[in-house]
Amino acid sequence: MESGVINKDPEILGGTPVFFGTRVPIKNLFDYLATGDTIDIFLNDFEGVSRNQVIKVLKISQKLIETSSNMINENNT
Repeated sequence: MESGVINKDPEILGGTPVFFGTRVPIKNLFDYLATGDTIDIFLNDFEGVSRNQVIKVLKISQKLIETSSNMINENNT
């Protein structure tokens, strides 16, 4: 995990991945986006999270999806 973006600590919410420096689960961002809320609405509700952190989490997620897609495609050939 990139420093300053995601934290996973068993002492914080039982190890649930959170935005670094907060107790805000990463999952909350995706829940907001899934219901049609904007990043701005999420940031207004969770003031401890920065826009930079949100953008980095989305980029990390994109890379994970791309990597997973490549692995799935390789297994199907």
